[in-house]
Amino acid sequence: MLPVPERFTLVAGTGEGASILNAFDHALMSAGVADLNLIRVSSILPPGCRRFEAVKLPPGALLPAAYACVTSDVPGEVISAAVAVGRPSRAAGVIMEFSGRTTLANAQAAVVAMVREALCSRYGSETDSEIEVAGVEHTTQRMGCAFAAVALWYDPGDAGAGDAGAGGPGWRGGAAAAGGEKGR
Repeated sequence: MLPVPERFTLVAGTGEGASILNAFDHALMSAGVADLNLIRVSSILPPGCRRFEAVKLPPGALLPAAYACVTSDVPGEVISAAVAVGRPSRAAGVIMEFSGRTTLANAQAAVVAMVREALCSRYGSETDSEIEVAGVEHTTQRMGCAFAAVALWYDPGDAGAGDAGAGGPGWRGGAAAAGGEKGR
């Protein structure tokens, strides 16, 4: 069983490739999570989870993530992916994802509306919640991908990562594609 995540990072990236899978891989590289094994999860942010700028896990680590992804093989087509996190002050948060053949502005508006509805249905209001959004827009050249995620992770030292944890052999931190408060 994986530990309950203590940290989260919003990431987003785009990519082009000779195949759809290569475009997806390039989008993961752009988002800073290509060297990790993504585990797709549903949309709950654990209470007390802190935001960090970058995912810092050893290559090959398992990374739970709620993500949106869209691919296209139509040159000139605009594709976008976005995620949003709603964090109430004293409860579990919610994560929503959206991707499609649309602009980034439309994708971001869709995920924010979904987060607001989820917060209202769970807690009766969204007024005491902070909402954060990350997303990307991409114009396809040959085969393209837009990817956005909320990565849910934990201190590698707390998860039995041993010598392969932060700073261990072969370890490299990832890069976030969204700004915000940096956890410590």
